[in-house]
This record gives sequence, structure tokens and C-alpha cells, in this order.
Amino acid sequence: MSEEKSTSAKTSSRPSTKGGPDKSTILRDFRICCISREVSILARREVLTGKAKFGITGDGKEVPQVVMAHFFQKGDFRSGYYRDQTLMLALELCTIEDLFAQLYADPLHDPFSGGRQMNSHFATPLLNEHGEWLTHTDRRNVSSDISSTAGQMARALGLAHASKKYRELPDVDPEEQFSKQGQEVVFCTIGDASTSEGVFWETINAAGVTQVPLAVSVWDDGYGISVPKRYQTTKESISTILEGFRAGEDSNGWDIYTARGWDYAALWEMYAKGIEKTRRTHRPALFHVDEITQPQGHSTSGSHERYKSKERLQWEKEKDGIRQLEHWIIASEWATQEELEQIRREARKEVRAARDRAWSTYNQPSKQAVTELKALYEKIPDLHPEVEQLRKQLQRLAHPFISEVVKNARQLSFQLAGQDLPVGEELKAWIESQQQKNHRFYSDHLYDQTETSALRVPVVPAVYSDQPELKNGYEILNQFFKEIFARDTRLLAFGEDVGQIGDVNQGFAGLQKRFGKERVFDTGIREWTIVGQAIGLAMRGFRPIAEIQYLDYLVYGLQPLMDDLATLRWRSNGRQMAPAIIRTRGHRLEGVWHTGSPLGMILNALRGMYVLVPRDMTRAAGMYNTLLQSNDPALLIECLNGYRLKEEVPENLSEFTVPLGVPEVLEDGTDLTLVTYGSSVRVAREGIRLLENKGISVELIDVQTLLPFDLEHRILSSLQKTNRILFLDEDVPGGATAYMLQQVLEVQGGYRYLDSPAKTLTARAHRSPYGSDGDYYSKPNAEDVFETVYNMIREADPRRLPAL
Repeated sequence: MSEEKSTSAKTSSRPSTKGGPDKSTILRDFRICCISREVSILARREVLTGKAKFGITGDGKEVPQVVMAHFFQKGDFRSGYYRDQTLMLALELCTIEDLFAQLYADPLHDPFSGGRQMNSHFATPLLNEHGEWLTHTDRRNVSSDISSTAGQMARALGLAHASKKYRELPDVDPEEQFSKQGQEVVFCTIGDASTSEGVFWETINAAGVTQVPLAVSVWDDGYGISVPKRYQTTKESISTILEGFRAGEDSNGWDIYTARGWDYAALWEMYAKGIEKTRRTHRPALFHVDEITQPQGHSTSGSHERYKSKERLQWEKEKDGIRQLEHWIIASEWATQEELEQIRREARKEVRAARDRAWSTYNQPSKQAVTELKALYEKIPDLHPEVEQLRKQLQRLAHPFISEVVKNARQLSFQLAGQDLPVGEELKAWIESQQQKNHRFYSDHLYDQTETSALRVPVVPAVYSDQPELKNGYEILNQFFKEIFARDTRLLAFGEDVGQIGDVNQGFAGLQKRFGKERVFDTGIREWTIVGQAIGLAMRGFRPIAEIQYLDYLVYGLQPLMDDLATLRWRSNGRQMAPAIIRTRGHRLEGVWHTGSPLGMILNALRGMYVLVPRDMTRAAGMYNTLLQSNDPALLIECLNGYRLKEEVPENLSEFTVPLGVPEVLEDGTDLTLVTYGSSVRVAREGIRLLENKGISVELIDVQTLLPFDLEHRILSSLQKTNRILFLDEDVPGGATAYMLQQVLEVQGGYRYLDSPAKTLTARAHRSPYGSDGDYYSKPNAEDVFETVYNMIREADPRRLPAL
């Protein structure tokens, strides 16, 4: 038997592992398991009786989690999924009331997400109320969960990579706020069925290459909802098929351990050995915990009796982890049957009391709202039938949601419209108060709202000498990165071809040699986990610049960007952040998969991140400066066809800032406003030169950032002057130009100032073919700009211009 392989110990013997559990530890663990099981049972009942919306719990997984908790030290991180309530209880990171508060979606008392996530989605504070980092090394840390199956894997890789970096770069964190010499282990949990996801395998490979302290526990209950693992996993065993990843004496890879989910003693031995080794060596470890049961099925949405045989259900009853733990405790003479039954009774009593307290606390605001609204009804003279019906509806609400009370009040206000009643203004004020309060509950913290917001970074203009030096765009970026990496040791840069050759466009040329492989390094072709590394590193105090080689490839990393990074601050209710910068390059070049500009997709997917679209590398440097002084995550898209264009170099290259959400008027004009960004700025300028020959004056505006968009309404000011507007970019029709049009005409109210219909000029709906001719006929060009603007002006005044 190999060193890494654990088998189930005989259940009739006490654990023999040195430093194993004593009686009080075992009985405490049994008590926590019983509490957790009762939480699962009552959570299901709360859903089925209508008091909660949906329930997903960790019943059946209590024993391995309560054991694993003993090896989870201060400074460690969890990146798990929605089955880990026992671990949270065992680590004393939550109370029973907390679990029910999240089940009820209580915005005031759910400590994990402020009522935003469904139950069993956990998080612990990484920030204080001012948005500043807490000390991670004096607490046990839980990164905010997401529901996306296996989505936790990529983040786990990044969190573990941070431990590796802190061990390699000890001077980065001398106060040990984030790490103690990189000894922190990242505990990742995942269900067996989710190991079928591609990101699981991408993470396994990446962690095996990078050798990071990642401890992955696979809870194997034999099913992915209703689908048995014979349809999920080759050979029906994830540990068996991972054997090729097992580390050898002289090779990297993984340590692999197995144990049964009901065998407390074997689990203790497995985790004691495996976690200590991972902590010491940074070799990743996989713990395959098999023969786990699922007493209530997958969730409250159905019953497992529909898809499990009678034999399987009987087996699960017999192999239930708590039942087996009870047998073992009695056989080992740790306690008697009567003592354990007393623990069970006390657990049931404790959980029910906690549930009732959580329910009562949750209902207090809505009960108060009902009382206040009833008082307003009393002030309405002569209730007509529609109002009386609304009053009766309010009275019939037994356990109302706040939204039901506010809905009733708003419909009441509709009925009272036009009646000169004193209560009307009082009702309006009450509704407004409720709306503001509840919108804050559910909409705050999409972006940083503290002093470290990117929108609060002071504006420092670029300063140029009388005869500024001209450099290629890539040379400007290279100089910029050298300066900022020398100044801030927290900065890391990585991605495909970033390290040794300094990225495919040479922005990082020579920087690995200057700053070391620990700070500027290559990765495999694996966009999902590159983003995951950025998220985890940023959550632990580093400032990563993660490169996705081309914008077209961003789709491979879109899921962690969309579900994890963009939502992190919001879904944790402002308790966590990851100020990662995702660097890429896109827009115009050559070829179907190297000319992408899918900004419409990006804008719709990445709310919660900033999306920056500089027209040149100098502007890119200024935006990087802004981001690095803030704590907001962002995607910055450099112009792929701009690296070898000459630009003037500012004297304060690594200090000047470009404010986000502030467009720049590049050329003044009076006939029409042309709004664009990125590489399209050069196309627009070429078209404007042609239009000047016809006496047409165009005001050219570079939006600079799409998220945020024109916070000062500068485009509106231009439109008030020109009364005509054209939006130009390289996205498909209805993409980012439609977004810009909506922002200016609807949000800014620009429709009031139009003398002609607003128009968009975009690429074709298909991808851009390879070659110059394909590019010309697929993306907007200067002649397209000329014709579109010319025809807009002529349509308004046919006598001014002849037909083309």
C-alpha cells in the first residue's frame, strides 16, 4: 500500500493515529453532526411549508467534514460548495441561527451574503467596514461560494497559489497579514458528479504543474442529482482515473488518498497525514471520500425515491455516517447508547429553538411594515371597493415578505392618485423610504463604495516635455510595467507567453529577468484557471495582472469572470474583494479568431467589473495607474493593431491617471457627434478627414471606458450642440453600440435633442474573415464613416449636399 493511500480502519478499534481524538473531541464531533443533520431536516420542512424558497443541505456529509475541521488552521482558506454546513459549524464560523437566516433570505441577519444567496453559500469577512483588509492569518477564511458546479476549483487554485507566492516572496508580507511563510492550505470541496466539469480537470492539471497547497475533498455519494456515477465517471471512481496524476519520487503531481465517508477513524488518519504533508511540501492532495449517503436526496426540489432503488435506499440507511459513528463510539466504549441519545435530543431541541428565533427575527421588519401600512389605511376616508380589497389583502398576509407589503402599498398609491388626500403624501414618503432601504439591501456593493473605489482615484494629468520622446506602443507599456513593478512588490503578471518572451507583443519583454520568475511567469493554455489564479491571488493581498492572450479567447475564462470575479463584492455583501486586473488585446487584426470585439457580450456579462477600452498604449498605462490605486476588478482591452504605432511618452508615465467614466473629446465639431472607442478611434479620424473636405464638422468622442460609461454626461453636452449622433465600433449589430445608444438617449435623456434619428455603425454580423479584403468588407472603415455621416447630414438638409 502506498504512503498516500488510506483505507477504512476497523470500526471496532479506537483511532491509533498519534495525536488522535480524545473522548471529549469525539463526543463534540458527534454532537455537531447531530446538530447539522437536524438543520438539514428542518430546512427541508421550512421550504415544503412555504417559509423558505429553496433548500440545499449537507446531510450525509457530516462525518468527513467534522473530521476535516480539526486540520483547518488559522490562515487557511476554504473554496467549497453548498454542502459544507457541518464544516462551518465545526469551525465555529457560524451559528445555527445564521444558517436559518440565510435560508429565509434575511438581508439583516444572513452573515454570509446579506440575503442575496440561497442557503449553504458561505463566506467570512476578509474586509472591515471601511473596505480595508483584515488580518487573514488570525482567522479561518471562507471565500464566498458560487452555485456554478465546479466553479470553486479555479478560485481554489488561485488561493493556493498565493501561499506558494508568499513562500517564494517572503518580503512581500513582512507583517504576516496574509500569510505565515506560505503555510496556509486551501481546502476545496466538490461533489463527485461535478468532477466531470472541464474546470476540475484544468485545475487538477494546473495544480499538479505549479505544486500548490491545495487539498481537494471529493464528496462521493454516487449520484449527480438523479444520474448515477456510472454515467458520470470512467471506472466509477475519480481517484482511480486520477492515478496518472499521482506524484512520483522524482516528478510533480498529486498525492491521492481515499477513505469511506462513514469511517471516522480512517478519515482522521487520512486528513492528519495528508494535510500535514500538503502544508509542509505544497504538493496538492486529493481526498476521495466514498460511500457517502444523501438521506434527503439532492435538494427540496424532489425526492430521491424517484431514482434510487429500494436496495440503495436501504444501504444508505445502514451506512448513514452518523449512525455508523454512533456504532463506533459505543463499540469503542467512548459513550453509551443512552448518552448518545441524550446528545441527539439536545441537538434537536437546540436547533428547533434556533430556527424559531431566526424566523421571529426575520419577520420583525415585515410585521412592523404591516402595522405602519395598516395605520395609513385608517387615515383614508370612505374606502372605495378597490381600496377596501387591497386592505383585505394586506390583512390576509400571514407571514408577509417585505415585497408583498410594499406591493400592496404601491397599488394603494395608484388608487389614490389624483385625490387630494393628506395621507397620499404620507403614503408616498413611506413607499420611498421602503424602496431606498430595500434597494440598498440588494443592490449595494456591486462596485467598491469605499474610499478605495476606482472612481475616487485623484486625476493626475499626463505631463509632456516640449519635445516628447516618440516610442512604439509596446515600448511605452514595457517602460510602464518596469516602473510599476519596481515600485510595488505585490504586483504579479502571468499568462500564456508572458514570462520568458515577455508576452506576444513584448509589453513584458525582459521583465522576468529583471524581477524574477516568481513575479512574471508563464502559464499553460488554460484561460479558466488563469482567471481563477487572478481571483485567488487578489483575494489574498496580491495585485495580479492576468493576461488572456487575445480577446477572442476570453470566452474560455468568461464563467469565472462572470460568476465569480464580477459578483464577489456584491454576493458577499461587501465583505470580500478581488482587485484583479485582466489584461487582453483585441479589436482589429487578421483572422476569424484574432479580430474579435465582442463587447456586447462582455458588457452584459461583467457588471461588477470595469471594462476599459483605451485607444492607445499611453491611455492604457494611465488606466492601469488608476486601477492599481483602487480595489475594483477590471478588464482592460489593449488595441491589438496599435503596439507598433508611435506615441508621445509622458514624463510621468507611471503616475498619471485616466479617470474612469470620463470620455475625452478628441475633435470639436458642430454638425454631428461621433462616439467610439479603441481601434475605431483611428477609423473615425480617417473618416473625419474625408468629411472635412465636404465642409462637414464632426465632434469626435472617445468614451475610454464602457463600464462605467460617461458619468459626467459629456456626450449629452455634445449632442445638445450638434443634435445628431452616430455610435461606431467593431462589435456586431446590436452589440456595444446599442448599449451606448441606450445610455445616451435613455439614461442621459439625449432623445430630447435629436434633430435626426440616432444611428449605429458596426461590423457585420459574422466573424471577420482572414485577409485585408475580408477585414475591409466586414468591419467599419473610413469610407463607411464618411457615407454614414454624409447621408445623415444630407437627410436633414438635402440642399446642403448633393446625393452620393
